Amino acid sequence: MVKKPNLGIGIDVGSTTTKAILLNADQKILARFLLATGASAQKSVRRCLKELSDASQLDLSKVPTISTGYGRRQAVNATQSITEITCHSVGVHSLNPAIQTLIDVGGQDSKVIRIGENGRPMDFELNDKCSAGTGRFLEVMAQVLELPISELGPLSLKSKNPSVISSTCTVFAESEVIGRIGAGDNPANIAAGVHKAMAAKIATLSQRVGVKPPVSVTGGVALNPGFRHYLGHELHSDLWIPKAPQYTGALGAAILALQKGK
Repeated sequence: MVKKPNLGIGIDVGSTTTKAILLNADQKILARFLLATGASAQKSVRRCLKELSDASQLDLSKVPTISTGYGRRQAVNATQSITEITCHSVGVHSLNPAIQTLIDVGGQDSKVIRIGENGRPMDFELNDKCSAGTGRFLEVMAQVLELPISELGPLSLKSKNPSVISSTCTVFAESEVIGRIGAGDNPANIAAGVHKAMAAKIATLSQRVGVKPPVSVTGGVALNPGFRHYLGHELHSDLWIPKAPQYTGALGAAILALQKGK
């Protein structure tokens, strides 16, 4: 029998950020790190591994490592690469085994996953890159409104009459928002309309899989209160948000790295 490894590393190389987690055999997080992926995914991966090593004061050169995410094949030090569908499912299931539907909103795409009792994906749907259901969509709209991205969600919650943003394409929606600004719409109403359009897009995507509560939302956009509000309204469901929703893919990858030695 192969001895179970004492440590496991998971690296989630996203289009916007790269996340890494170091676990011990009890699945306790010893270290974690997040940074912008930037122009070189390989450079970001190396930086993450160094930060994990520095934080844990351990030699991690021979620790089983699984990469996932948009740029997972750029993690040249990884033992194996596994799709983010599986890694997010495993990560969320480890945090809350009751979750049956997972919505992960990334910088360039979003995914809806039905999770089985064993924590593995049963079914999933992905959206297209130019659509309204991504973190990049919100970044573009915040730029048009000349707001920091962190202020867009809170501003949307001040609206009592959201503007109508009908397009599901980022480029056309940007034109709509510019038109709304020109028409004198209240910025809060425009922000609310942006979040409502994004939530409606993801709710439609979710229906293809079949939404079964409890529902979890992960990714950096899960920290946005406006998005959570409108998505919960569209799905007619409460949403469970992990304490660190950006890290669930890396967590799942690290758990799978631990299991490799079984």
